[in-house]
Amino acid sequence: MSSSDGRSSPSAGIGRSVLQELRHTPVLWLIVLVPIVIVLEHLVPDSHTLLFFISVLAIVPLATLLSRATEAVAARTGDAVGGLLNATLGNLTELVISLSALRTGQYLLVKASLAGAIVTNTLFMLGGAFLLGGLKHHLQEFNRVNARFQACLLFLATIAVLVPSIISEVDQPPPLAISQNVSLGLSVILIAVYALGMLFSLRTHKELFASAGHADEEQATWPLGLSIAILVGVTVLVALVSEIFVGSVQVAAEHLGMTPAFVGFIVVALVGAAAEMTTAFSAARADRLDLSVGIALGSAAQIALFVAPLLVIVSYVIGPEPMTLQFWPGAVTMMIVATVAATLLSNGGRGAWYAGVMALALYAIFAFTLFVLPPAGPT
Repeated sequence: MSSSDGRSSPSAGIGRSVLQELRHTPVLWLIVLVPIVIVLEHLVPDSHTLLFFISVLAIVPLATLLSRATEAVAARTGDAVGGLLNATLGNLTELVISLSALRTGQYLLVKASLAGAIVTNTLFMLGGAFLLGGLKHHLQEFNRVNARFQACLLFLATIAVLVPSIISEVDQPPPLAISQNVSLGLSVILIAVYALGMLFSLRTHKELFASAGHADEEQATWPLGLSIAILVGVTVLVALVSEIFVGSVQVAAEHLGMTPAFVGFIVVALVGAAAEMTTAFSAARADRLDLSVGIALGSAAQIALFVAPLLVIVSYVIGPEPMTLQFWPGAVTMMIVATVAATLLSNGGRGAWYAGVMALALYAIFAFTLFVLPPAGPT
C-alpha cells in the first residue's frame, strides 16, 4: 500500500524487508519449529529426544534473526554503541542456554558449552571462514592488529581458567569455598579487563582496528524500528526454547549415547554460534575476511572474558551453589591449544584455504576424541 504522495508506507517497507530476508536466508523458514516445540513440550513432555532435536533446530533461526537485527541496529548507532550492543547480544543465545542450565545446577553442561564455544569459534568458525573465503579468493587480507589483540585477550582468559584448575590438583586441595572465592575474584578481574579492552578498541585506539579488507557488496540493513522489535521478541523466544532444550538435553544425551560434556562442547556450541557462523562465512565469501576474523576471535574473547565470569557471579543468585571457573584438564588443554592455533593462523594478516583445513582438522580431532572418550570432569 502506498501513501497519497506516492511513497510506500512504513508497514509496507517492513513487510518487504521481512519477505526479502526470508527469500535470501532459507534457514529462517525453520522459525515454524518454535511454536511447534513449545506446543510439544506441553503435549509430550516426556519425549525428551524429540524435544531435543526440534529445540536445536528452532534455536538456529532465532539466533540468525538475533544476529541480523543486532547488526542492523549497530550500523545505525555508530561504533561505540554498536560495539557495546554486539558485546551484549552477540552471544545471547549461548548466555541464555547457559543461564537455563545454571538454574538447574547442570554445571558440567554449562562449563562444557563455554569451553566448546571458545574452541568452536577459534577453530571451526575461523577455519571455515578461511576455507570458504580461500576457495573463492586466492589470498585474503585482514587486520592482524585486531587479530592479535583478540588472541591476547583470549589467552589471558584461558590463563585465568587454568588457575582454579591448577590449585585443585595440589597435594592438599583447598576447600570448595576457597575455589569459589578465587573464581569470583578472577571473574571480576576478567570483566574489568574486557570493559577496558572495549574502551581501548572502540575509543582511545580505534584507528588501529580499521578494516584491512573490502566488501564485494554492501548489505542493506533493516529499519531501526523493525530491528528493535525483533531483538525484543526473539530474546523472549530464545529464552523459552532454551528452557525446553536444557530440560531435555540430559535424558536425550543418554538415549543417544552421548554425555552432557559432549553435548555441551559440540552441540550447544555449534547451535549457539550458528548465526555468527552464517555471518562470518558469508563475509569471507564476499572478501571481507577481516570481519570474519573479528567475529570468530571477538566472540571467543567475549565468552571467555565476559560470559563465563558473568555466569560465575550470577550463580550466587540463581544457582544451587556458586559455580567455579574450575574446568576439567581436557577442556583447559583444548582451550589453550585452540588459542595458540588461532594466534599462529592469524599472525600473518593473510588467509588462504589450506589454513582453514588445518584449523578444521584440529577441531575434528578434539570433537572425535571427546565423543569416543569423554572426559570425566568435575560436576
